[in-house]
Amino acid sequence: MKKAIVALSGGIDSAVSAALLKDSGFSVKGVFMKLFPGKKGKVSEIRARKTAKILKIPFSVLPLEKEFKKRVIGCFLKDSKKGLTPNPCIVCNKEIKFGLFLEKALKQKADFIATGHYARTKDGRLLKAKDKEKDQSYFLWRLSQKQLKRVIFPIGVHTGQEVEKMAKKFKLPFAGVRKSQEICFIPRTVGEFFKNNLESKPGQIINARGDVLGNHQALHFYTIGQRKGIELSGGPYYVLDKDFKKNILMVTKNERDLFKKELYIRQVNWLIGKKPILPLKINAKIRYRQKASSAKIFKKSNSEFYRLVFDRAQRAVTPGQSVVFYQGSEVLGGGIISFY
Repeated sequence: MKKAIVALSGGIDSAVSAALLKDSGFSVKGVFMKLFPGKKGKVSEIRARKTAKILKIPFSVLPLEKEFKKRVIGCFLKDSKKGLTPNPCIVCNKEIKFGLFLEKALKQKADFIATGHYARTKDGRLLKAKDKEKDQSYFLWRLSQKQLKRVIFPIGVHTGQEVEKMAKKFKLPFAGVRKSQEICFIPRTVGEFFKNNLESKPGQIINARGDVLGNHQALHFYTIGQRKGIELSGGPYYVLDKDFKKNILMVTKNERDLFKKELYIRQVNWLIGKKPILPLKINAKIRYRQKASSAKIFKKSNSEFYRLVFDRAQRAVTPGQSVVFYQGSEVLGGGIISFY
């Protein structure tokens, strides 16, 4: 009998994932990853424990507070301080959920780990989920072949509605409990989090002609394409660019200025296990809630950078965010949008 350890988050998706694995004959154990000290996350832990009890599977809590603070929150603050707009969920997947959690599971002689992600795997490849509205493959581009071969995504072949129905079938008490769309370690707003954790560094706000329009509090409070919170009269203004070296925020009144066809990428990871022959025609997207668009990727000679050229200009290309490469339903890889 194959052994699978399921990351029970306290939500419906991971609960149904555990139920499906047990129903298909796996030896299943549930683990709740404790990422925060104190009472934060306690409600989720109680739900996870209750799921394990209903399914009659072993349950344990894996304390990862220190590692999460260092590898995820620390990385988020470090990159934000540089003027980037990072995605901590992608880092968490690589370092925590499919990093430390997988390592611990393999030490317990598990054959696989499983999570409630909407994605699919096949022969070491990462594929989009059946439910295109809930597909989370975008957040998994930093995984490796070694990790993918040990991962099961039980709900990836189902729609969200089917998962809701299965929760009732398995008598799980979490119908209607959905995943939070916010960053899990930020209690209220990103701006407030930065105020409490990063030093202010005021600088000038300019337009494309170089005219000084006002002052900003610190570059980490702003992201490309942002309209609210700029606090300039005569607007609306949009954040067009950030000059980290000069500590300058550039804005524009013309939203069309935000559209670009070309971007540069670093830290590229090829999920297919090897670098493809470039240039390569792909579909790519620069944010999660976006349809992938046709593009071509090139390698910059004697450089870590790649260049991506879209057929159609994209709005608000944002350094620090991820661009993910697709061919059909397969995720080929991805990288971090970079200043260049």
